[in-house]
Amino acid sequence: MTSHLNWTATYVFVGFFAVVTILGFAAGRWRAGDLDELHEWGLGGRRFGAWVTWFLLGGDLYTAYTVIAVPALVYALGAFGYFAVPYTIIVYPFIFLTMPRLWNVAHKHGYITGADFIRARYGNAPLEWAVAFTGILATMPYIALQLVGMEKVIEGLGFAGTGLMAHLPLTIAFVVLALYTYSSGLRAPALIAFVKDIMIYIFIIAAIIIIPMKLGGYGAIFTNAGKFYAGAFAANPKYPGGMILHPAQIAPFITLALGSAMALFMYPHAQTGTLAANSSNSIRRNAIVLPAYSLVLGLIALLGFMGHAAGIKVANPQDIVPQLVLKMFPSWFVGFCFAAIAIGALVPAAIMSIAAANTFTRNIWRSAVNPNLPGPEEASMAKLVSLIVKLGALLAIFFMPTLYAINLQLLGGVWILQIFPAIIFGLYTRWFSGWGLLAGWAVGMVYGTIISHVGGAWVPVSVAPFLHMGVYNGLTALVANVLVAAVISAVTGAMGQAAPDATKAGDFDDAPALNS
Repeated sequence: MTSHLNWTATYVFVGFFAVVTILGFAAGRWRAGDLDELHEWGLGGRRFGAWVTWFLLGGDLYTAYTVIAVPALVYALGAFGYFAVPYTIIVYPFIFLTMPRLWNVAHKHGYITGADFIRARYGNAPLEWAVAFTGILATMPYIALQLVGMEKVIEGLGFAGTGLMAHLPLTIAFVVLALYTYSSGLRAPALIAFVKDIMIYIFIIAAIIIIPMKLGGYGAIFTNAGKFYAGAFAANPKYPGGMILHPAQIAPFITLALGSAMALFMYPHAQTGTLAANSSNSIRRNAIVLPAYSLVLGLIALLGFMGHAAGIKVANPQDIVPQLVLKMFPSWFVGFCFAAIAIGALVPAAIMSIAAANTFTRNIWRSAVNPNLPGPEEASMAKLVSLIVKLGALLAIFFMPTLYAINLQLLGGVWILQIFPAIIFGLYTRWFSGWGLLAGWAVGMVYGTIISHVGGAWVPVSVAPFLHMGVYNGLTALVANVLVAAVISAVTGAMGQAAPDATKAGDFDDAPALNS
């Protein structure tokens, strides 16, 4: 198992992993609160100021799988992999406009999750359960793919084996993660995010300076990458790739970026990072400064081009970043870079499992099974569920082909987009009914799943007699969702069947900041 191990890199890797493990267990004493209460364990007491929230959201949204997958897509297809950059730029004005309103109403009523708001706004338990179920369903493969990113760098260190032994280092890492998350709650990934983000910045800055110096500059990098795409896709124009977008890729590129931006803050982990802030102004400040991560993301994507210029050939594009790092850097810095990527998996995986646990406990178990669940028992159940979620993600890596996990995560983006109307429309209008939104959700889920299975990520759409283009199927499913929701809401509204609404107009106005 260790015959080909890069010992120097491994020592550095293990050293940094030990540091974040200590921080994870110590985090429970940081801004200490009663961790037997769910809002303390699962939201950090809502006491994270703008600075901590910046690192927490950055660690939550820019994951290990981002560092692995975005360069992999650029390596495989070229310019199309850059859809992630405009998508992460579009999302921040959206956050600025919407998430402070969600924070205000959640703060005033003590809501822990987005589904809590749904139940209060529409008075419709089945819609609450649908939103909660969708969030958990879409999050599970997302957690699994963090493990994919971690496993890639562990393989890069030289660990080898067969069967369960091949997953032993990953299992040990995730057991440690499970224990300190159980112990410290959201405070653990919030504190570790400081280390993770600093390490990622150092890794990327070094990569964009040192690697081009070794490869003859950026001109040589782009020239060599362009030659690869020209040769690779010359005989297969149906699946174009290259240094610039093929005309057939433009509409898919735009609609995928737009749909991804609309979906991102529907995920429970993104809402958890937002609701943990101590004020709506902390969220607004972060919407202004978080685009700094988009700059880093654009630089990360360049690693895909560098892989071609370095002459690296991999059967699986997801191996390109580990192999590039191994080829271009000394062993001690390889260990540092791999540790940065692995820690970049621990932070979002922890937040995702906490968010899924909060959602299950509050919006499925407490809502449908035991409405009188006491606070300490609620927190205990959430801690237990967070362990189960991590175990499920780990088993998925053991027994599910990686490609299947990736496809599930892509499908998760289509699914999570279907709760957009219930949450976002509810922040601004009372016109839509709970039953209408539930029917729209069901149509969007079924339609989006079917067209994803039958036709892949894109749906051919004709917007004029001579204009045909591919549109991201998450958006087409969302259009069907909204149309159905509007029709049924109009009918139920005309019949006078509006459900009681526990929220008031003033609930969305800015609330005083909590002590940080």
